[in-house]
Amino acid sequence: MEISTLYERYLACGGVVTTDSRTLKGGELFFALKGENFDGNAYALKALEAGARYAVVSEDSEAARSGRDDVIAVPDTLEALQALARHHRNAVRPEGRRLTVIGLTGTNGKTTTKELIRTVLATRYTLTATEGNLNNDIGVPLTLLKINDATQLAVVEMGANHPDDIAHLVRVCEPDLGLITNVGRAHLLGFGSFEGVKRAKGQLYDWIASHGGEVFLNTDDADLCGMVAERPGLSILPYGLTHAGAGVLPSSPDEPFLRIRMGQRVIKTQLVGAYNAANVMAALAVGARFGVPVADAAAAIAAYVPANNRSQMTRTERNTIIVDAYNANPSSMRAALDNFAAVQAPSKIALLGDMRELGDESLQEHCAIVRKALSADFRPVFVGEEFRKALQELKPDPTPAWFADSAALAAWLKENPVSGAVVLVKGSRGIKMENAIPEL
Repeated sequence: MEISTLYERYLACGGVVTTDSRTLKGGELFFALKGENFDGNAYALKALEAGARYAVVSEDSEAARSGRDDVIAVPDTLEALQALARHHRNAVRPEGRRLTVIGLTGTNGKTTTKELIRTVLATRYTLTATEGNLNNDIGVPLTLLKINDATQLAVVEMGANHPDDIAHLVRVCEPDLGLITNVGRAHLLGFGSFEGVKRAKGQLYDWIASHGGEVFLNTDDADLCGMVAERPGLSILPYGLTHAGAGVLPSSPDEPFLRIRMGQRVIKTQLVGAYNAANVMAALAVGARFGVPVADAAAAIAAYVPANNRSQMTRTERNTIIVDAYNANPSSMRAALDNFAAVQAPSKIALLGDMRELGDESLQEHCAIVRKALSADFRPVFVGEEFRKALQELKPDPTPAWFADSAALAAWLKENPVSGAVVLVKGSRGIKMENAIPEL
């Protein structure tokens, strides 16, 4: 089927697309996607019975052989979804001009930075932006398909676990401006090495360079500056603490959240950790590029409350908890530990879960984190098989507390309550460190 014909069907559905038959309300365009553990083609006919107006299915599926007029058969349903999104991205022309898309990726801070940018730009513009962290080969096209005639700017977050992920996603969303938050030692199992991470993330810079766009560059970040230097002629929009003559103010029990002094102005946040300063400066830079007054941007940032276990501080009846348990890799773990070391409190405990997807470098990276944690002024508690291997390798004396998983940690905390402490909770998504929070 021609993309123009598929686009007509999409418009006939009011621009509403779903890939989950359980969410149907009636009139949608249903895409039957395939995954390792599911095949949406098996639910395509049921989706139509439940109210979907059309179903896009694989040519070799039972639904395709049904001969129904409301079944659209294509060679690859994911490729069709992405092609439709790209077509729509270029078809919507607010005020008669090409829609400006800001593409964002990085190892750490993608979602927080995207939310801060969204918050700042929303003071002046109608936005379409990635919801949560739906930043993969399905989430990016679904974000683009939510663009409508009211959209003035789009902010698209792109994640990557493999070398060509960003190269593929930029061809879908065709960004005009790009921002890489940072590059770090994450997903090494997929990228192979830190140089592989830089090559993969740098594909956003490559796209921007070849299409005459601009990139926001944190000039405090030597790795990003090096990546830009490797791409002569790339147009940059510099930002950063040094560039702005700004500095992070010290935190304290009375002022626990990140604050940044810029000249006579103090940018207040509800984020925990100096490592979020780069994310705040990025949002201010994007706001400035689009004419948002600094006062409005600062007010929006001050009002932003993080969610989903990202840089959150909560106070229970017994403890103060710093929750940064959405994900973890060596660079984000080191940043979290450095920030926690700077927290002023008489009793501090760091609950640290495994860092996943580090491949052959996992033992080395976990050993480095164990050494760092044991040399700090807080009590570390380790969780997970990778930290067990690191402790076995290092044989520290005395041996710190270790638990096989977060459920075992939670059970121990229930039997041995912690009170009057500041507690850091940090670990990769798969180890579910948030399981311990109810016992704190």
